[in-house]
Amino acid sequence: VNYVIFETAYGYALFECLQSEEIGSKLANVQKAVQDLAKFGKTVKLKSFVPFKNAAHALENANDVSEGVLNNHLKNFLDMNLPKPGKKKSPILGVVDKNLASSIKAELGYDCETSEIVLEIIRGIRLHSDKLLNQVKEGELVKAQLGLGHSYSRAKVKFNVNRADNMIIQAISLLDQLDKDINTFAMRVREWYSWHFPELVKIVNDNHMYSILAKFIRNKNNLTEEHLENLTEITEDESKAKQIIDAARVSMGTDISELDMINIEHFADRVINLADYRKNLHGYLLFKMNNVAPNLSALIGEVVGARLISHAGSLANLSKYPASTVQILGAEKALFRALKTRGNTPKYGLLYHSSFIGRAGVKNKGRISRFLANKCTIASRIDCFTDKPTSKFGEALKDQVEERLKFYESGTAVTKNADVMKKVIEELEESDAKMEVDQVKSTPSVKRKASDEDAPPKKHKKSKIPVDNDDKPKTKDKVEKTEETVLFVAAVFNSERSSQSVSDVSIK
Repeated sequence: VNYVIFETAYGYALFECLQSEEIGSKLANVQKAVQDLAKFGKTVKLKSFVPFKNAAHALENANDVSEGVLNNHLKNFLDMNLPKPGKKKSPILGVVDKNLASSIKAELGYDCETSEIVLEIIRGIRLHSDKLLNQVKEGELVKAQLGLGHSYSRAKVKFNVNRADNMIIQAISLLDQLDKDINTFAMRVREWYSWHFPELVKIVNDNHMYSILAKFIRNKNNLTEEHLENLTEITEDESKAKQIIDAARVSMGTDISELDMINIEHFADRVINLADYRKNLHGYLLFKMNNVAPNLSALIGEVVGARLISHAGSLANLSKYPASTVQILGAEKALFRALKTRGNTPKYGLLYHSSFIGRAGVKNKGRISRFLANKCTIASRIDCFTDKPTSKFGEALKDQVEERLKFYESGTAVTKNADVMKKVIEELEESDAKMEVDQVKSTPSVKRKASDEDAPPKKHKKSKIPVDNDDKPKTKDKVEKTEETVLFVAAVFNSERSSQSVSDVSIK
């Protein structure tokens, strides 16, 4: 290695390697020599250093280096300071990143090295960078690193490709937590209010409806036939409303004070608000899933699809998983327990909540789970990498799962996956072409208001003037010449007629 490129937050530095130890690089003496500036300073020498123009320029170069792209600034720096590569002898440049090394090799033609000896040299340069870089003032390098670190992290968070997935992950996690909390609080309302009206528990099973009724009824002794209409509106069943009124008359519950009833009413109100918020959150989750992963939602439903994305960490991670991993996603404990005890491995994880698994027979649950996991992998990859989101592929994959269920039951033929995908692609192309035609037809043509002077001459039946599609003459000059000719002939005819009349009079 003849030269080493060192990227800092302040700029690029090019060091010339005077000597290096390849064979004994792992020895303790060599490792200590790297940490000693007096000894390490004899191995490398600063050849050139170029700072960045500003913070935005530094961020641009940092992004290019992280992606393995050769920036023009670095390209010009290397081109100016490195000797030109020749046929007999070419300088070898040490680079940390392999992708950046391949880019330099492709564009500039320099041989690049990314071995361990280069990493050891870079480690020593980074350790003694404050002393080796004489052009940088003391403390400036640390400030540049801090500023570039903040801007680089901010840019990565801002342009995070999984930012839409994060909303789904948070929503499904909150939805599961709300289900547990609402269930716990609703049971507390049932237990608390049952001391006063125990018969209501057997009549109403729904927790949300029970909380609304507890808030509406309050004291059972005040419940009369006048409240039948309101009870029917809440329960949506007149017979159940009558049953509640009849049970209130013969209830065995204890009397309750007004203060206790106020506390029960407040708590029931909190449970109702939580249930309403849970309903709104579920609608928000459906909306996000239909926008982010429409094919996965059409295949297995929004809630199960959101749980798969949450468990994988992001839609991109889910799309990278093979079908065998998606099949047992969520059953990791059972899998490792089976591997440890050498028992039967689980057939499904989160996919168990799909309706296809429940509809399949006992013998076919594993087959359907494997087939469904395969289709989920295809749907997630389409959702992750497509430019125009659509649910057509998910609906087609769902039909394939339905056909496979019928195949296991009756043995009917199943269409091939390639044929299904080809058909969906053709349908999408036809719909896009039709949409373009509709847009062209619906686009209004902007026309200038025609004045009396611009109005075309009236067409007679015998006149054949060439006319365009917008009913305008092809050439305006021809029409004007035609009008002038007609007027000239008329004037000549009138003058000849008038002169003829005068001569007649003189003769007479």
